[in-house]
Amino acid sequence: MAEENKHNTDESRRKFLKNSGYFAGGLVGGGILGSVIGWQVDNSEETATQNQQEGQQEAHNFNRALKFFKNRAVFERLSAVTERIFPEDDLGPGAIALGVPYFIDHEMAGEYGNNDRLYMQGPFREGTPYQGFQSRLKRKEIFMQGLMAMERESQNEFDSSFTDLEPEQQDEILSKFADDEVELKGVKASTFFGLLRESTLAGAFSDPLYGGNNNMDGWRMKEFPGSKMSYIEEIESEDFVEMDPSALYDHLH
Repeated sequence: MAEENKHNTDESRRKFLKNSGYFAGGLVGGGILGSVIGWQVDNSEETATQNQQEGQQEAHNFNRALKFFKNRAVFERLSAVTERIFPEDDLGPGAIALGVPYFIDHEMAGEYGNNDRLYMQGPFREGTPYQGFQSRLKRKEIFMQGLMAMERESQNEFDSSFTDLEPEQQDEILSKFADDEVELKGVKASTFFGLLRESTLAGAFSDPLYGGNNNMDGWRMKEFPGSKMSYIEEIESEDFVEMDPSALYDHLH
């Protein structure tokens, strides 16, 4: 890929922040919270050892296992990207602590990553933003291509891996994707960035059953009650009712 000219203006910085999770004000809807039941494709000895160590540290959380990403370095890159989109701050944990990277990994291994519910026959033509998904590539292919291109851009711009860059440098690389200044095959860079942002926010606020929203902390930041069977005792209250959130698996006890 030809080396891109450096682009680090205040305008592009503001545009990136606006498009990222820094200004996310609400919950994510749509079809991304579909099935995450996939297959275990990561059978390398190194990854198996890492997953075993993680399982010992979080024996209660069976979602901390990779289903799609075979290369640990790519998964760590994804983790760093999600943390820039949804960073830890005074309000609560960031994407990594919430388990967002695992949520995305599981989504890529399931129906969402394989575009199982989308019509994927041609012709594929550039349309308007209202015409929905317009690519012959599956979402998992877009994610892999985007993450690989992200590393190339980091090496070209800063002669360093994306995970080793300073936060401001990482934002500069991400801004190039948001502004379509990186060329991808079969899809716009901004489409990849949009899917990445959508998945990050979905993982932060989904039910913990799907791998993200660890300890329901995403809901706690929003004071969202989660999955409740009934509000009969609170519905008549004229004041805001604070309550601990509950997840889908709480109903199994």
